[in-house]
Amino acid sequence: VFCHALVRDAQGRKMSKSLGNVIDPIDVIEGISLEQLHARLEAGNIDPREVKKAKLGQSKDYPDGIPECGTDALRFTLCAYTSSGRDMNLNVMRVDGYRKFCNKLWNATRFALMKLGEDFVPSTDAALTGHESLAERWILHRLNVAARNASAALTDMNFMAATTAVHSFWLYELCDVYIEYIKPITTPDADAAARHSAQQTLFTCLDQGLKLLHPFMPFVTEELWQRLPRRASETSPSISVSAYPESRSDYENSQAESEFELIMSITKAGRSLTADYNVLSKSTFFISNASNASHALVSAQSDGIVTLIKGCQSVTSLAPEEPVPAGCALVSVSDEVAIHLLVRGQVDIDQEIGKIEKKVAKATGLKDGLVAKTKVPNYETNVPEEVRETNASKIGDYEAEINVLQKAIETFLTLKGSN
Repeated sequence: VFCHALVRDAQGRKMSKSLGNVIDPIDVIEGISLEQLHARLEAGNIDPREVKKAKLGQSKDYPDGIPECGTDALRFTLCAYTSSGRDMNLNVMRVDGYRKFCNKLWNATRFALMKLGEDFVPSTDAALTGHESLAERWILHRLNVAARNASAALTDMNFMAATTAVHSFWLYELCDVYIEYIKPITTPDADAAARHSAQQTLFTCLDQGLKLLHPFMPFVTEELWQRLPRRASETSPSISVSAYPESRSDYENSQAESEFELIMSITKAGRSLTADYNVLSKSTFFISNASNASHALVSAQSDGIVTLIKGCQSVTSLAPEEPVPAGCALVSVSDEVAIHLLVRGQVDIDQEIGKIEKKVAKATGLKDGLVAKTKVPNYETNVPEEVRETNASKIGDYEAEINVLQKAIETFLTLKGSN
């Protein structure tokens, strides 16, 4: 039994019948209309003069009544609100948000089961085979981070941190990234070995992810876990008595995390470009690379990038010194990588040159500011070596960004001249 702090309403007020802000947990679980809330006030023993005031409060707080949120969403919300010694301000809309998370969890698991297929047989254990792709190594690393953080938080009775760790893994890493990323790999015509490996990793994430979430959402996780196939080593009849996930050293992979973060940075920059230039369908990207290592990495992951950028039809990784086709807008991703969106014939060239010139001016100002700091008297002796190294690295990054931007201006000028 956990004794939590005082539950207040969304505005931080104590719950009071006269204010009409009392939240009955059953109403949150099952839902109730505004008219029913009003009727409950009238049937109670509140002073008639207070009923009108209470109705106004209910109409303001719940204009459409309280939606049916379910037990799991309410339980998860109360855990997510809980922190040491603090009262919790319960916002029913947040509970409803976690109800939608339950729906996403249900739909994602059902979709994943379709990708596994009826004849799927999970491996005996969850050990690595050595043939996992970059995306698989990344998601298993993130699963391990979530398991480690959730276990540590539960040990400390820090339910807010535990729910954050599990929620972030499911929503932002498994659902939004990995399941989307492997869609082309799990089609019937994909390479059989790659498909099998991706399916085994997907199963591991579902199995372990549901177990991580179970203490906070016991009903939906039990229902979904019972629909999963079983490993030969899994003998638990219920998820409630199965072993809670623990951190595994073989899943730790900081290199995979670093490499995949670059792919995600490219993806996010590509999405921003398509939005900025309103190229929302059949977008074509070119990735310029300053090193052979980044060129090889992006080339290997180009199909996944296409999948993650809505409306993208192709991503081409360019080798160092390989020219970028004329008529592209760009975003610098790092000092080694930039992403270019083909916009020939779709944008105002003079306007785009103006945008890039502003970026050059901003980067130049930031670089000059850092250079000025390095010119102060006794800089080498008074400033710590770590700070000097950081400043030198930032100056190099700004110079690389300015160089890329200036090349983009030259590209637009060439395009303008050809037109």
